Amino acid sequence: MKVPVKVDGRELTLSNLDKVLYPDFGFTKAEVIDYYSRVAPVLLPHLRGRPLTVKRYPNGVTGQFFFEKNAPDHTPGWVRRVSLPVPGSTKNRESIDFAVVDDLPTLVYYANLAALELHVPQWRVDDDGRALPPDTLVFDLDPGAPATIVECTRVAVMLRDALERDGLKAVPKTSGNKGMQLYADWDCREEPSAYARRLAQRLEKEHPGQVVSVMTKKLRPGKVFIDWSQNNPAKTTVAPYSLRARERPTVSTPLAWKEVEDCERPEDLVFTAPDVLARVEKRGDLFGRA
Repeated sequence: MKVPVKVDGRELTLSNLDKVLYPDFGFTKAEVIDYYSRVAPVLLPHLRGRPLTVKRYPNGVTGQFFFEKNAPDHTPGWVRRVSLPVPGSTKNRESIDFAVVDDLPTLVYYANLAALELHVPQWRVDDDGRALPPDTLVFDLDPGAPATIVECTRVAVMLRDALERDGLKAVPKTSGNKGMQLYADWDCREEPSAYARRLAQRLEKEHPGQVVSVMTKKLRPGKVFIDWSQNNPAKTTVAPYSLRARERPTVSTPLAWKEVEDCERPEDLVFTAPDVLARVEKRGDLFGRA
């Protein structure tokens, strides 16, 4: 069944609203659209101006998915698009027409496409669609089993303190999967990947039993991999407040530092879409740095 709706003056047609996208949780496409619509006031500031990559799950999280960077020709004309070069494209394209989610209608449009996960780079485009210098530094903390997000929180505090000594204020969020991320406003003092790599290597040297700064799998069991490479301008990271395609509709959730410091069990930092809506209503945007 198709349902015509008007969102902030834009006409959209929503479809298959009763399709269950998270079978274990009974979470439908209608609930996905409802979540993104209600979380939009805190989500949109973190998406605006950033070229979008989505992971689409048309048959739910247990079905096949695909990444979509290029906004196809049938994308509504009112969706903002920017054409950007993509050197080294696996599809031999010189440029891609990226969508930019600047408003609620665009967000709802993508939610209706079962674009469960929203990923963006650490830089924005200007009003003319030209890429601006990176404005964000990010560290992706990935635990190697048997380590969990609990170990990530310990490393996050180390990173926070190291960044603070360099005059950078870090804000944390869960990945919505098994790890977490730290973000900081970036002032372009140098190339961000070089800075992030140096800091990760320093922490590995200072805490060799807890931290690893290289991707080599055999080095990672029981440690936290600080992935500094997410600062490569060609890479994206899951956006704050984005859903994740897990068994449950978990969300990449901004955290207070006290929650990070007090974490004792992995379950302490698992939040679903309903949890996040309640958190936002009570606490606002804990990631308010956009």
